[in-house]
Amino acid sequence: MIPARVPRVLRMGPARLTAGLDHTRRLDLPAHRTLHGAPEPRELGELISQANEVDMRGRGGAAFPFARKLRAVADSAGSGESVVLVNGAEGEPASSKDAMLLTRNPHLVLDGAVLAAEALGAREVVVATAGGEVAEASVAAAVAERRAANVSGGAESRVPIRVVGIKERFISGEGGALVNAVNGQEGIPPGRKRRAAISGVDGLPTLLSNTETYAQFALLAELGPERYAEVGTSKEPGTILLTVSGGAASGAVIEAPTGTYLADVLALTEAEVGDGVLIGGYHGAWLSAEAAQTAVISREGMKQAGATLGAGIIVPLGESTCSLGEAARVASYLAAESAGQCGPCRLGLPDIARAMCALAEGTGSVDAVRRCVRGVERRGACFHPDGTAKFVLSALDAFESEIALHLEHGSCGRPVRGVLPMPEREADVEYRLEVDWSRCQGHGLCAHLLPEFVDLDDYGFPSFRNVPGWMAKEARRTVEMCPALALRLVQTTGDGPKPVGSPLRLVKDGVLKKAWASAPRLTRVGAVPTRNAFGGTAG
Repeated sequence: MIPARVPRVLRMGPARLTAGLDHTRRLDLPAHRTLHGAPEPRELGELISQANEVDMRGRGGAAFPFARKLRAVADSAGSGESVVLVNGAEGEPASSKDAMLLTRNPHLVLDGAVLAAEALGAREVVVATAGGEVAEASVAAAVAERRAANVSGGAESRVPIRVVGIKERFISGEGGALVNAVNGQEGIPPGRKRRAAISGVDGLPTLLSNTETYAQFALLAELGPERYAEVGTSKEPGTILLTVSGGAASGAVIEAPTGTYLADVLALTEAEVGDGVLIGGYHGAWLSAEAAQTAVISREGMKQAGATLGAGIIVPLGESTCSLGEAARVASYLAAESAGQCGPCRLGLPDIARAMCALAEGTGSVDAVRRCVRGVERRGACFHPDGTAKFVLSALDAFESEIALHLEHGSCGRPVRGVLPMPEREADVEYRLEVDWSRCQGHGLCAHLLPEFVDLDDYGFPSFRNVPGWMAKEARRTVEMCPALALRLVQTTGDGPKPVGSPLRLVKDGVLKKAWASAPRLTRVGAVPTRNAFGGTAG
């Protein structure tokens, strides 16, 4: 079954990556071979020459030349072992193309990975998936089909293929984070830049590229450079997968030739542009409605329009939601997704989120946001702080008139409808902070750590607003850092209130633990000290 996060597939122009998907929900091995045939092993030099001829670039966002990656791994490995790693860890909430390929057309991806592995003499192919059991099961089934074909006399399993499921996070698709996760370590970017081509899976030279890149590589080998370049632009031939969501009438993964107008893509999905279109995801940039009318789908075209194509993510905002509130919501999510291993990420991103939330509430300033951004730019251990800074600065430029309304009136008059996609696992989850008033001493640290959701009264005591799921990490940190051990975090949606963390694990007094566990909970509302569960008054 296709998961809900994998939207429908549409196309503009010829079907290549999506061939056959209008007739079946998933292409099994016989159907795939009927469409694409069985690829023959190729010499490394031939594959590098073909990739160079069409200037094939990675489709995961960085657009690194694929031929250079092949050559770098070959040079690093020499006569030794290497690994081919398929990056299917789609941590970006607004992208679904990897999930679509792995779920519905896994054999095309595996063909490209196996071709590269055979040419390099690689030890194995590793396919890393994240974000759902369905994609992982689909790839595992495809590998089993190939093994069965090999037993029956075919040649489908010439290189061992291993499927690895990893934890999905926004940063899980970063190259160093992916290698760490596959190696059994925490899936966060390494503190120092490490080239996978030199040391990747198990310390071996590793060809690391995105799911779509390997599928495109298989098509290039099948068609040859001349036929491959029959569609698209002369500088960027071929087709590209785009994920359209947000203000679109219905989300879709679209295969389109490079050179297609963005306006035509938006029209196909009946999208409302509203205040702008986000290009490239949450490390991308906003295009105004006017710029979106003339922008062209290609790396060069998006650069001219003031954006970056990235992994092909297109999110029109629509007319009904508050654009500034949506941007603040994403800034809060990105802060919560920090790896937490450097100051700019651990401290700077929450500062940016708070400044953006204050701006959306009409109490902050653009200058305050820009000061926070300057504190993280080019200082992080990975690209996450810079990518977040790029998104926020672009929002400040794109939503200038909306910001003026918020600063003057406190609001633009539109609610925040949650149009920008968030991870499904957190989409409908909310939490609340609860306090034991017999312990609360009015330190105010909780309001400093979580100012978006904690207010202090005139006496310094807190009151709380519900915390959305994507800020749960920061809320747990607030609970753990309470000096009086007075807070706990409770999930308010789902099957009813559930404690999800309490600092009382730090308390060694068993009697106090028991008292805390059995006492009724009161959440403070208003400015007057409230009688607490133990018969006294807070304060």
